[in-house]
Amino acid sequence: MDDLQFGVRNARGDWAPNGPNLIAPFYRLPWQPAEILGWLKGYFLPWNVSWMALAALYWFFLTPDVATLQTLSPGWVLLLLLRNSLAVLLFYGAMELRLYIQRKQGTQFKYNHRFPGDHRSNAFLFKSQALDGIIRTFGTGVPIWTAYEVLILWCYANGYGPWSVLHQTPVWFVVFWLLVPIWHEFHFYCIHRLIHIPVLYKYVHSVHHRSVNPSPWSSLSMHPVEQALYFSSSLLHLLLPSHPLIALYQLNFAGMGAIVGHIGFDRILTGDDKAMDTHAYVHYLHHKYFEVNYGDGSVPLDRIFGSWHDGTKAGDELLEGRRKKRRDKWAADTPA
Repeated sequence: MDDLQFGVRNARGDWAPNGPNLIAPFYRLPWQPAEILGWLKGYFLPWNVSWMALAALYWFFLTPDVATLQTLSPGWVLLLLLRNSLAVLLFYGAMELRLYIQRKQGTQFKYNHRFPGDHRSNAFLFKSQALDGIIRTFGTGVPIWTAYEVLILWCYANGYGPWSVLHQTPVWFVVFWLLVPIWHEFHFYCIHRLIHIPVLYKYVHSVHHRSVNPSPWSSLSMHPVEQALYFSSSLLHLLLPSHPLIALYQLNFAGMGAIVGHIGFDRILTGDDKAMDTHAYVHYLHHKYFEVNYGDGSVPLDRIFGSWHDGTKAGDELLEGRRKKRRDKWAADTPA
């Protein structure tokens, strides 16, 4: 597949898609039914359905029964930690192996032509972006993810929270499942803007932004404070009628889904003329420019607050305009 049929490559070898990034079509009038249907397909496939399938596997086969969950004990807590760690190792590891170690598709559809493994940096533990990400992911990321899961399942087993029964509330179950990604992005946008406050950025979020050219192990490569804030979206299930299956889906969406914006490729080739969209470009631009695209466009908060970058030259000009205003204001406020 020729990636230049779908995008352009600059003199450095960096690739960018032809079309602009768009917010969800529900927020753009007049509504275009075909566009909405296409967006909905991407909303479900391939990622969200996969995270829900994994949640079902967890709940029905890899989670202890309610009687066991009622009492905190190292055995079942360790079980959850091990299954989450194994899932991350297999999925993140497969992406890293195929795209960054074996380099099966070279730089086809790759936003930044450089491979992080070719450039060691003192910004990372052992001067390696991948090793730094692995250590932070398994050292604090997955344990914090699992801690939220333990809390939620323990509360469910002991009757703390407004839990629902699947067969009694099937419509609400489906609605909640459909809204989890929307809630995740709203929550992510809010905590993301928070940790871009200078003091929090310096001591917390800057750890994640060391990956200017993100790769799979960058996904959960965060300061523990950021990881704790990130996975706190799951606490919604202690406030609204929910079910552990949906809570597990929420946590998988956050934990496994973190990779979506950090793959570094616009498409993953699955055959000579077939490829899977990653939907990664919006968040890649955040890593590139730091102050745009705090969300992913499913919730239009970036558009509302002026931080949306659509990936075009016009988007670059808007960003530079905002930066110039700040420079001019700083110069005007600085004594001569």
